[in-house]
Amino acid sequence: MSETASNASMTGERLRQARRIVVKIGSALLVDPETGRLDDLWFASLVDDIAALRARGQDVLVVSSGAIALGRGHLGLKEGSLRLEQSQAAAAAGQIRLAHAWQEALGRHDIPVAQVLLTFGDTEQRKRYLNARGTLETLLKLNSVPVINENDTVATEEIRYGDNDRLAARVAQMVSADCLVLLSDVDGFYTADPTIFSEAEMMTEIMEVTPDIEIMADESATDLGSGGMITKIAAAKIALRAGCHMVIASGRNPHPLQAIESGAPCSWFVADRSPARVRKQWIAGTLKPRGELVVDDGAAAALSDGKSLLPAGVVQVAGDFQRGDAVIVRDREGRELAHGLIAYSAGEARRIIGRRSSDIAAILGYQGRDELIHRNDLAMSLRGP
Repeated sequence: MSETASNASMTGERLRQARRIVVKIGSALLVDPETGRLDDLWFASLVDDIAALRARGQDVLVVSSGAIALGRGHLGLKEGSLRLEQSQAAAAAGQIRLAHAWQEALGRHDIPVAQVLLTFGDTEQRKRYLNARGTLETLLKLNSVPVINENDTVATEEIRYGDNDRLAARVAQMVSADCLVLLSDVDGFYTADPTIFSEAEMMTEIMEVTPDIEIMADESATDLGSGGMITKIAAAKIALRAGCHMVIASGRNPHPLQAIESGAPCSWFVADRSPARVRKQWIAGTLKPRGELVVDDGAAAALSDGKSLLPAGVVQVAGDFQRGDAVIVRDREGRELAHGLIAYSAGEARRIIGRRSSDIAAILGYQGRDELIHRNDLAMSLRGP
């Protein structure tokens, strides 16, 4: 095997080995610009690729543009720029068509689909972020493919992303994805605009988004989407900070995900840490603890074995915190065992500590999580017993 073929195989392996993948598709790929209708043949090939990923056990989330492009044709809105209220009307008309197309296409593979509409605040404000993350995690556990778009029908210019590249990166961060795929009308990231500069070269592996990379993005205007290459670099910065690989690849050919695996030209932005490691570091060192839990010896031993913290093992709650806040976990002697994100408020935690998880619904009036802190939300301290 040649060195080029070997490198192509290695880059395709990143997609094959990813546990959780976010795929972003732009309007220019989904919708035929001449007819304003879905490109059915291309769309079917993409869905076949998604079904293949699912068949080998990978989680897939889709960030799908296209609602405005589909809706404006249906409403008879002419070509050219739209006013905000016209865009929102087009989104309202087009979103139902887009969701139906995804439902029908994935349904042919017996894959359930769920529509999720997000605004800027849903990924930036803590409480709404937790709610959105919980919804997406639950949908994945139920073997569904979440199809996500910005809620253009209600978002104003001041509170919207305006491009789905950065939204896709925030979703990837939110669900701790291993890989973010940006399907574009170009096949990768170039040192300059290849349609203008014949000497422009594709960069196949980028380990860090440097100022030079950002300058190149500003000068490379080949992407036809709403954000262009600049927003793809902004997405790469978000993804890499989250420990998520990101690839810019062409979506013009049929079976675009299969093409990436087969070694088609593309540009990989390579993360140097896993999403799990990034999340643990964030919990341990970035968030300010809002309270403390004291646990018994059995719970302390369970934590050291990598288990979750259940209400039954907690003997004391201190502080005033809300669901999703960071807390410190200590043993009876006051030694710090871990930092974690708690699933209940301080008041709720005080009511359920020392009780079995099966009692939670009767005590609180609703069935929350079985764990006070799930093991994925725990970062063990070096100062354990």
